[in-house]
Amino acid sequence: MRAYAYVVGPENGPGTALLDLARGLGFAGVSPFSTMAQAEQQTQTTPICFFLFAATEHLESLRGIAEAVRFSTTRRLRFSPLIYFSESPSVEAISGCINMGFDDVITMPFTRKRVLERITRQVGQNLVYYETPRYFGPDRRGRPGVEQRHGNGRGSGQFRRLEIVRNLVSGINVVRDDHFAPEPV
Repeated sequence: MRAYAYVVGPENGPGTALLDLARGLGFAGVSPFSTMAQAEQQTQTTPICFFLFAATEHLESLRGIAEAVRFSTTRRLRFSPLIYFSESPSVEAISGCINMGFDDVITMPFTRKRVLERITRQVGQNLVYYETPRYFGPDRRGRPGVEQRHGNGRGSGQFRRLEIVRNLVSGINVVRDDHFAPEPV
């Protein structure tokens, strides 16, 4: 697969296990995440960079990296797949990831076949993303656990709807980009 994978998490326990799993999935390369500059440089070689987040007890500790990716000025980084590997299917973990703009949350068992199926869903498919002042990520409207904020939520105010396709050769292709503003009163 002509994509790179960064593993976000501790270099022991879940982080090490996720590194080992990712190395067996056919990525062009796999390494622990270190800096956004390194990831930006990597997108020049492999147009798609996956960010695989290892399970953590403090989900909020992932927000900084998730937001750095989602609000990057580099298109190839901004639309990178963010995938969280949760050790339990807790509503708090899943809804927390959804609200941070993650593309997927994979729960145990982390079998090679199951993870590979979920990862391949992120490439070659039309995907809809929404952008508001506080959110950038996949369309999650109507999903349980998704915060609906008043004023700056996805359901009201100004927002942007983007339809993209990730391609392992050309990177991110924006198929459609629509801007919506509230009707004047």
